[in-house]
Amino acid sequence: MSEGYDYIVVGGGSAGCVLANRLSETPTARVLLVEAGSRDWDPLIRVPLMASFFLRHKLHNWAYETEPEPFMDNRRIPWPRGRVLGGSSAINGMVYIRGNRGDYDHWAQLGLRDWSYEKVLPWFKRSENFLEGPNDFHGSGGELPVVRSSAPVPLYDYFIEAGRQAGFPVNRDFNGPDQEGFGRFHFTQRDGQRWSTARSFLDPARGRPNLTILTNAHLLRVVIEKGRATGVEVSVKGQKRFIQADCEVVLSCGAVTSPTALMISGVGAPDELRAHGIGVAADVPSVGKNLQDHVNTRIVQACEEPDALYDLRRVDRAVLSVARAILTRTGPGTSFPLEGGCFMRSRPDVEFPDLQVHFFPGVPATTGMRVPFVPQPEGVHDGYGYAASMCQLRPESRGTISLRSADPFAAPVIRANYLSVEADRQCFRNGIKIMRDVFRQKAFDRMKAREFAPGPDVTSDSALDAYVAKSAGTVFHPVGTCRMGVDEQSVLDEQLRVRGVEGLRVADASVMPTLISGNTNAPAIMIAEKCADYMKRAA
Repeated sequence: MSEGYDYIVVGGGSAGCVLANRLSETPTARVLLVEAGSRDWDPLIRVPLMASFFLRHKLHNWAYETEPEPFMDNRRIPWPRGRVLGGSSAINGMVYIRGNRGDYDHWAQLGLRDWSYEKVLPWFKRSENFLEGPNDFHGSGGELPVVRSSAPVPLYDYFIEAGRQAGFPVNRDFNGPDQEGFGRFHFTQRDGQRWSTARSFLDPARGRPNLTILTNAHLLRVVIEKGRATGVEVSVKGQKRFIQADCEVVLSCGAVTSPTALMISGVGAPDELRAHGIGVAADVPSVGKNLQDHVNTRIVQACEEPDALYDLRRVDRAVLSVARAILTRTGPGTSFPLEGGCFMRSRPDVEFPDLQVHFFPGVPATTGMRVPFVPQPEGVHDGYGYAASMCQLRPESRGTISLRSADPFAAPVIRANYLSVEADRQCFRNGIKIMRDVFRQKAFDRMKAREFAPGPDVTSDSALDAYVAKSAGTVFHPVGTCRMGVDEQSVLDEQLRVRGVEGLRVADASVMPTLISGNTNAPAIMIAEKCADYMKRAA
């Protein structure tokens, strides 16, 4: 089958839904959005508490995993990625963080002058509907609702007060003039529900006659003829379809799939492509390299006083909470329990915060749900508690994503290479010590707590390293595998065009040259906004 459009956007996730909206604003532009997953029909997607379920199960989730990680006890680390309209914005924790001003100014110092903080801030504000109203740092009237945490959970307040007592500033707005300090996060929620990019950007555009949305369509390859992307081949219900792009193709498949889509299409390192029997359309050896991600570990406190989430660890009560959230948009199911947190420096000479903490007012759910009358497994804390989930913001370790085979349905080979650089391990040692000091402050005295993990006896550098190696995971922020740059080794130029191929761009978190200091969903949306502008100006 053959059909044609002006623009084809591959990937209906955080960036793709934005692109579909913005490109179809031009009535004469014929736009196709291709998504491998299903439509976002599932009412559970809108329940904020369900994020913890989606991130651990295969429903709406590609459920990738890394190869054994040599510096993390050779464990395979789960990598959830959204497989539904809205992509990872439909299954993530909904935290709205842009990163630090210094992240984008660093990009500008690398030569990407159109990506300085002053240049990207207007694009963040354009998308945003900050429900407290506009100001110098926030927009109002955009498609994406952004709200401040307001959950009546005293433990969040204890955490913020403990940070103040430990000498850190209290910060009311992590997206404001300064990122450092303790406070509450912003979320992409409204009226007790999740607002993914599908709901925010795609729903208002669905009725446009020039926008077509094709779901359950798996990309086989971008068709490249004589150095130009002319369309895509997709598989729909086992049938191969060629769809022509008269103007441009944009890959918005994320940091895992955008590089593999390029490689399957013949764009990458020639030796690696030929090893899989793939013809070379463009010699771009950096595709799939420069992988960066946020590693996290937890400091868990067991306590004698009730926490906010103990009851929700019981399966029956969790189910009732989710049902209440769906039916009435009220109750604990309407928030995701990581609403308090902080940004801090691991040592005084760091230019800006290099550690982020999400505070959890209970024992993390990964220790297992409680089934009534069934005892917990040995080694699992079954009482009250709270935890700090801490990640290093700007890791020096670099990994790769590569093809497993020429089969476009095969899962890629992910080698994150976590903690391979000593500086990354040192950052965690310092962070654990700082967070222990925070938990010793008077604000937490009423909880009558003791350290459960790593444990009070884990104090030496080697013991802390061993704990992180066996316990650490990821907060699911992979970037960098299709990096933009001004050098010839970069995959993309400053306007996100693939080097060596006309009519082909990438717009998602994979384009970041370096990882930003925070959650990556808001920056992915900003990247899509800028890409759409580049494309409209080129038309």
